[in-house]
Formats: sequence, structure tokens, C-alpha cells
Amino acid sequence: MENLKEFNVDGTVYKTELTKKFESRKNWERPNPKHLHSFIPGTIVEIFVKEGQEVKAGESLMILEAMKMKNQIEMPFDGVIKKIHVEEGVKVPNKMLMVEIE
Repeated sequence: MENLKEFNVDGTVYKTELTKKFESRKNWERPNPKHLHSFIPGTIVEIFVKEGQEVKAGESLMILEAMKMKNQIEMPFDGVIKKIHVEEGVKVPNKMLMVEIE
């Protein structure tokens, strides 16, 4: 069978037919830990930091309101705020780049 391709799952190699949709999918890329993206669509209510500011892990960066809940976006590790891509009052879609960290 010509259409069979090798497919590795946890070290076990299988021969199978892959759909065109599967073969043309976008490959997974490791997310950049220095980029903070929105995890849900919502509105930026308040921003507590400025570009160039040193921030410690766990400190609040901003509040993202979504579905009537106010979510505090916290700094994942110690660093410096390189660029803020959002403003207060702005509606953000899911997975939008909000903050870059140095």
C-alpha cells in the first residue's frame, strides 16, 4: 500500500494513512515564555506596570475582565517589561500578545 506513512506515537511506530487535513496542519511551536498572551477574550480594565519597569514573579501586571470576572494577569518570573501592546479599555481577542518581557 503506497499511501501508508510511518507515524510515531510515544516511541511506537505505526504505518497508517494520514488525511490531507492532518498533513497540512500547522506544526506546533513552543510558545515564547517572554510573551504574555490573553487566554480568553475580554477587556483590559487596569494596567499596573509601565514599559522598562522591573517586576518580580507573582506581581500583578493588569486586570483582564472576561465573562463578568476580573482576572489578574501576574508576572510569571522576575523580569523587565519590554513592551505593552494593550491599553486600558481595549477589548482583546483570545491569544493576543499583551506584554513582552526582557
